[in-house]
Amino acid sequence: MKINCLLLLFLSILTSCTSAQKNTEQPNIILIYADDLGIGILGHEGQKIIKTPNIDRLTAEGMRFENAYANMLCAPSRASLISGLHDCHENRFEVTHGGIYKKATQSNLAEIENTINSVLSPIPEEQVFLGEVAQKMGYKTAQFGKLEWGFAATDMQMKRHGWDHYFGYLDHERAHGFYPPYLFEDGKMIEIEGNTLLNAGKSAEPETPEAFEERWNMDGKKVYSQNLFMDKVLNFIERNQENPFFMYFPTQLPHGPVSIPEVHTDFINDDRLTQIEKEYASMIKMLDDNVGQILNKLETTNLDKNTIVMFAADNGHEIYYGLEGRVQKPYTNMKTGKRFNDLDNKYYSELGGDVFNGNGGRAGMKRSNLQGGINIPLIVRWPGKIEEGITSKRLVTNYDILPTIAEITGFDKDYKTDGISFLKELLNDKTEQEHNYIVYSSFTGPTLLTNEGWKIRTDLKRDAIELFYLPDDFREENDLSKQEPEKLKTLQALLLKACDGNLDNGHFQNKNNIGYGK
Repeated sequence: MKINCLLLLFLSILTSCTSAQKNTEQPNIILIYADDLGIGILGHEGQKIIKTPNIDRLTAEGMRFENAYANMLCAPSRASLISGLHDCHENRFEVTHGGIYKKATQSNLAEIENTINSVLSPIPEEQVFLGEVAQKMGYKTAQFGKLEWGFAATDMQMKRHGWDHYFGYLDHERAHGFYPPYLFEDGKMIEIEGNTLLNAGKSAEPETPEAFEERWNMDGKKVYSQNLFMDKVLNFIERNQENPFFMYFPTQLPHGPVSIPEVHTDFINDDRLTQIEKEYASMIKMLDDNVGQILNKLETTNLDKNTIVMFAADNGHEIYYGLEGRVQKPYTNMKTGKRFNDLDNKYYSELGGDVFNGNGGRAGMKRSNLQGGINIPLIVRWPGKIEEGITSKRLVTNYDILPTIAEITGFDKDYKTDGISFLKELLNDKTEQEHNYIVYSSFTGPTLLTNEGWKIRTDLKRDAIELFYLPDDFREENDLSKQEPEKLKTLQALLLKACDGNLDNGHFQNKNNIGYGK
């Protein structure tokens, strides 16, 4: 009897050690990708009104990248993230039109998916994707929220991109509402009881008395989508304690139009804010609370020390709290009444009336290749591996995340990427290769940034190009193109090369999105 007890004890210890060793070798990975979250909205970046203690905790306990970048718009940004490629190549990302799922039913779902799939090019067998690099290494993979790169995706794409499980919006146009009558889970249409509005309860902009009344009329708006996503996120962590997992959480927050079940107590009596600004701030607070819930779940499941948490945003700040006389869209200088043009009349928060200074004092907003459109928050926490409270000056991009996750998971097959893993930077190993420069497209033309801090940005329609040295001029106020002609010439040549010989490849235009015919 004593021998059997000793044998059971030995086997238990052996199993425990083997499990611990496995977990150490294969850390879990959670990537939270916030939607339209300006870098200036976060407390550790200087936000004065909204407190974000949980996201700030990630910074205090991990590494913050101050030179992190993403594309200026959601679709190309998510495409770069998921593919590991930049968006200035001749072979553009295939971005489909949104809205096709608005009238989806159980009976026509297959037809809708076939329509989308029929206009997409076949995916090369050798191409790899974000979920796939983890999945191929034995990770359980999942994606919750605003799915894929849009503006409409299919079950076939989700599976090919490496997701074992998914739940959320397959159509980004529907994701502009927070009370969807149905969402999609692993190829099935899931009806949400109590949500009856085909537009998912999308509210109106700008703020008016009528918009306020419509927004707070809760008929047909019973279940808030972000709450559904969080249930799935926490349940996925709970169910995957015994195996390594990679969870990608492209949250719907804080993309607008503004919608929130209730105003957060922090803002109810804040006389600095209008009603619509209080509601927007409450969306940020919910996102921060969600980050806290995820961290708490990791702690209660004893997964905290073996889980990497990455937090980033898809692009720069966007204002969804426009109000006549305070802040207007299209963005307008509230002192002069002139619309900003992102060239000789650049957007700045103090001129545009943004009480939150969402772009953190930078020029420009979402859709712009100015810093306010592409300089994003990126934070990585890995207890016991990443030194706490570190700020990295390394130049990093959202298309670096795929090769970084590939290296973390041990994926070692050859694949094409424009990114460079920053794993060694996380581990304080400075021997790793870095980018000499990175590139992004925009609605005016491509931009290039170097690891020395130089930046050129183009406006192809106006035949304009600007040169900035960001370490001395993060607000992009001092164009050096005339003072530094040789530097400009050098960077122009690099930009042309990155755009496969044609700067138009870096000119993003909605007309290039893929339609579905008649």
